Formats: sequence, structure tokens, C-alpha cells
Amino acid sequence: MSNILITGAHGFIGRHLAYSLAEAGHRVCGIGHGTWPQFEAEASGISDWVNSSITPSNLRQLQQMAGTPDVVYHLAGGSSVGVAVANPLEDFSRTVATTAELLDWMRLDAPEARIVAVSSAAVYGAGHAGRIAEQATLNPYSPYGHHKRLMEELCRSYAASYGTKVVVARLFSVFGSGLKKQLLWDLCTRLAAGADPLTLGGSGEELRDWTDVRDVVRALALLETTASANVPVFNVGTGRATPVREIAALLATHWANGKEPAALSFSGQTRKGDPFSLVADPTSMKALEFEWRVGLDQGLADYVNWFRRHEVVQS
Repeated sequence: MSNILITGAHGFIGRHLAYSLAEAGHRVCGIGHGTWPQFEAEASGISDWVNSSITPSNLRQLQQMAGTPDVVYHLAGGSSVGVAVANPLEDFSRTVATTAELLDWMRLDAPEARIVAVSSAAVYGAGHAGRIAEQATLNPYSPYGHHKRLMEELCRSYAASYGTKVVVARLFSVFGSGLKKQLLWDLCTRLAAGADPLTLGGSGEELRDWTDVRDVVRALALLETTASANVPVFNVGTGRATPVREIAALLATHWANGKEPAALSFSGQTRKGDPFSLVADPTSMKALEFEWRVGLDQGLADYVNWFRRHEVVQS
């Protein structure tokens, strides 16, 4: 059993990761923003929770409560391109400044801990065709991508200077139950309101690598074993390129549940900061013998079912 700290544990991926790790027998604590009643946190696998910013004093408080971590999963940070474009300073603070605080606390108070730094495919930016390997040139296209790149560089700096054991996980398009933002949430919200046709931005031909959060947390748990001062980098993506048009059509079909699905149209206007194609080269993950288990169609069906249950509870 390992002692595990998750920053941003109250978020979408953090909750899934905490539950999965606790189910595997680990003790999991967390820090981040969000009021979390103890019974609810424990149901998500969190033994101790600090609702506050990531600062050395708050991390030491959590350390006194839960002990020194063996592994840190760093998920705290900006959560979307759109929010970062609208408020780049806040995104910098959430992504870059918090990483500096965390790494320096680890240097002083948890020097033996391994850290899984959760980054994003947004660091690759625009201009990539086909699958993107980890060695590809980084060309961030938005403040969100730039700040994730800076987060990675901070990790490399501490690894080089202090021997901090790090692995960087670049996530692609993660979805699943509990996701309350971005394309799938927006589509389900509009479908629930009776929208037909559905008009989306862009051309519909934009390519993304969609990954179910249940598989993603399995990948993150595997990657912690590779953390080292050499800072290996892994794409956490399937390698499958799926057009946004296909994703929207599949989700609308599942929503219709045998009836005629809502019609789709696209405005042709691309949102600032969104590259045309972000698809992983999954070679490095395959070398670890990692296999993706949840297919896209099944994942979308499960998401629609979760949204409907959530809608009933909220109404």
C-alpha cells in the first residue's frame, strides 16, 4: 500500500483517480478547491482533504494529517483552453505557480516522493498532421498550452537540480461520467432542452483522440512506476483520430435511444486556441503493455446514461 497525494482531487479526473487508487488498497489524500463533506470525500476514496490553495503551509498541514506521500499526482491547474484565453493570468497562477509551490515543498519535505505531472496535448499546439510523438516540436497555440509547457519545464528543472523523480503524462481528450464542461456536456445540455438541429462551431472535421477517464486513471497509476530524474514523457492517448462530427453524431444517436437523432450543423468558425488535429502516437504506452479497454461507442453511451441520471437528481 502506498501513501498517495492528489492535487486537484476534487475535479473530474481527480475523483476518478482517487476512487480507483483507494479501491486498489492505497491511502489517498487530496488538496485543492471545493467544499467536500467528509462522508462524500471518503466515498470518493479520499481519507483526508484540505480545501485550500497549494502552498507549502497547506501541504505541511495535509502531511501532518495523512503522512508523507510516496506518490504525488499533480492534477491541479487550469482546466480548459477557453477559460485560459479569457483569463490567462488566473490560468498561469493555477497551473504554473501551483507547480512551483508543490515542487519546492517536495524538495524540502518529501524528497523521496515520485510525482506524476499531468500535462496536456495542448503543449503540441497547431500544425501537426497525423499521430504526434512525444519528441515532436512543442508549439502551444493558447495560454493553456503555454502554461502546461511551463509546468513541464519546472518539473525538469527540479529533476535536474534536486533529483526529483518525475513522469509527465500528456492527456488528450478525456471524457466520462462527472465531466460537466466542454463538448459532450454542452451537447447533452442542449439535447435535454430539446435543441434540434444542433449547431456547433468549427467544420466538424477537427480531429481529436478521445479517451475514457476509466482508462486514463489506469494509465496514470501505471506511469508512476516510471518516474525518475530523467523525466520520461508519455502520451496518454489511443492513437485513434475521430472527427468532432462523428463524436457529436454518436452522442446524438445514443441520446435519441432508437428515435431519429437531432440534426447537426457546423458554423465554420473555429474557437481561438483550438488546433485542427490532436492525436497521440501511443507507442510509448504500448511499450508498457497498457491496453485501452473502454471503446468510444461504449464510453459515449455511458456518458449519456450518466447525464440523464444527473439531470434527474438535479431536477
